[in-house]
Amino acid sequence: MKKEFQIISDLIENNTRVLDVGCGDGTLMKYLKDKKNVDTRGLEISKDKVQMCVSKGLAVIEGNAEKDLKQFPNSSFNYAVLSQTLQAFYDPEKVIDDLLKVADKAIVTIPNFGFWKVRLDLLIKGTMPVTKNLPDEWYNTPNLHMCTLKDFFNFCSKKKIKLFKSLALHNEKTMEINSFNLNLKNLSSELGIFLLEK
Repeated sequence: MKKEFQIISDLIENNTRVLDVGCGDGTLMKYLKDKKNVDTRGLEISKDKVQMCVSKGLAVIEGNAEKDLKQFPNSSFNYAVLSQTLQAFYDPEKVIDDLLKVADKAIVTIPNFGFWKVRLDLLIKGTMPVTKNLPDEWYNTPNLHMCTLKDFFNFCSKKKIKLFKSLALHNEKTMEINSFNLNLKNLSSELGIFLLEK
């Protein structure tokens, strides 16, 4: 199981309702259902992945988060989870707003484009980086909006979104992000995990 999923699970309380946006094959949903006794629902754009989820007995709706999140009533979930998908949306700001309407809290994880290996690839090789968390080449990547931990931290501050928890993940090690260590974590972490509330 990915360390990211363990951290997400730790941020979610038992006996709550969770919406996994861009749930893929349902791995995180199944993990949460088994570990946390939560009522999970998924929203996934890929028909094949929706079928994979259904075959695992998971409740998933086929849909596009940028258009279909507004179908859900306000505060119909305790948590909405967006795992490494934000950078693939045309309008990430709207998606965050919608997440915080349909759920009381949102957990957003992002690959960090400010990670030192990413910066080094660009500086030394002069090419777009390929890493464990960013495995695609520039021409076949789903990523439209490259974002660093610092960018996301500043975005939340500007939008007056409360950051309950900001975590940096690197090599299975998790550290808290705050305004004092933000620059260092932005340089040394592959992934950011944020717990938000409007």
